[in-house]
Amino acid sequence: MDGTATRSFPQTIHFTGSNLPRRMEISVRDLAVEGTIPPEIDGAFFRAVPDNAHPPMYDDDIALNADGMIARFDIRGGTVDFDIRYVETDRYRAEKTARRALFGRYRNPFTDDPSVAGMDRTVANTTPVWHAGRLFMTKEDGLGHEINPHSLRTIGKWSYGGALRSPTFTAHPRIDDATGELFFFGYEAGGLCSTDVAYCIADRNGELVSEQWFQQPYCATIHDFVITGRYAIFPIFPTTADLDRLKAGGAHWAHRQDLESWIGIMPRYGKVEEMRWIKGPVGVSAFHEVNAFDDGDLVHIDICLTHTNAFPFMREAGGIHIAQQEVRGALTRWTIDMASADPRIEERPIGPPGDLPRIADSDQGRPYNHAWYVSMNPNGGPPMPGGPVGANFNCLIRLKTGNGHVELLGLPPGAAISEPVHVPSARAGHDGWLLSVVDIPVDPDPARQVPGEYRSELWVIDAGDVAAGPVARVRTGMALRSQVHGTWVSRARLDNSVLRPD
Repeated sequence: MDGTATRSFPQTIHFTGSNLPRRMEISVRDLAVEGTIPPEIDGAFFRAVPDNAHPPMYDDDIALNADGMIARFDIRGGTVDFDIRYVETDRYRAEKTARRALFGRYRNPFTDDPSVAGMDRTVANTTPVWHAGRLFMTKEDGLGHEINPHSLRTIGKWSYGGALRSPTFTAHPRIDDATGELFFFGYEAGGLCSTDVAYCIADRNGELVSEQWFQQPYCATIHDFVITGRYAIFPIFPTTADLDRLKAGGAHWAHRQDLESWIGIMPRYGKVEEMRWIKGPVGVSAFHEVNAFDDGDLVHIDICLTHTNAFPFMREAGGIHIAQQEVRGALTRWTIDMASADPRIEERPIGPPGDLPRIADSDQGRPYNHAWYVSMNPNGGPPMPGGPVGANFNCLIRLKTGNGHVELLGLPPGAAISEPVHVPSARAGHDGWLLSVVDIPVDPDPARQVPGEYRSELWVIDAGDVAAGPVARVRTGMALRSQVHGTWVSRARLDNSVLRPD
């Protein structure tokens, strides 16, 4: 298809099922609650929800290219309100004025309408981030956008008062819960397809205190990274960008099954010149790391690892044509002996395959006992169509990292579960709570289920007993579009936010 605007949405997996465009900015008070929400759950669950405001320019567009929306479940005294609004990026405002799509293929400016040449393309659709009393919506191809947490109004792009030189900001910063510091990075910091990476630190007051640039081995999609008490760690996987391919109208990312992975590791308060590069396995891929921690001279890095890229469109751009169900993986621990003159990666699986992991904030960069993540239930029947890979997750896993013990919460046939957020408990010895949006088909009979006909609920789950199911279900009465990532912000932090209600 050429670059002209379509008048309807494509009938592909990126626009059907839970990816069906909803395009609604709404506010609903006092959602129906079944069960009892624990009183200590008092605050807001913010969610990043990609949702196209206009039909795309190309029929083979993907869900990751959709406009960002910031959604909020506001929980107070057992009551729940829901709000969702578009993030008003430069791109969103330009297309809103034109009443049509002006930006072309995913992260390829050479396919845009000439009227928006040079305009910021980010859709800020991946992760809500809370730090130093401010809320940001992020996507790794641009700067974060500050959002008023009370009204969800977009304030604008965030560059630390112009101090940040990198034009990109990761969707996965890491916050040390003890120090309050924000560790983040931006790749392609030197421009499209460059190997420049900016490694940055903001202090607990939200001031940028460090920005250093280094070169990665090749231009890879560095979606996530991890910290320990001593180190900052950059896993590099062989999904690569190529400027000539982009200029020809092709894909930004193509997976290389023949290329080695890497780990870049440096002191977290050190200089980038101290970075050590360690070769990893060939062809593997991961988008999310669970955690990392120091163990004497050993560094353990826990990764949602697969033998190839989990996104079909990134595999196919690299000439890899395998069915989604053939992608193999496991939650995997990579261990590196930093005392060695020639450190190597030792690898062992520690849990079932899955993704979108969550740990307690207090465990960030430290030894930890529990992780929660979503996966595919082998006994759960066909998954609900949707999400960025075309099939949604349908079970929740609680993993005890010490002994590998797994607890599983499976969903009804055709249902889907999004990434959970963790809410700490004030009770000693209690693992806290998980909040997750679950999509339930309108018809419980798998033979009669229609993609896109479902209702979304917010489930409140005891983090120490996920198999018991939800202690409360908040019924929205609506079908919500697939979430990417989310974050929990307590009432105390909301009440002390930099921005006030407007």
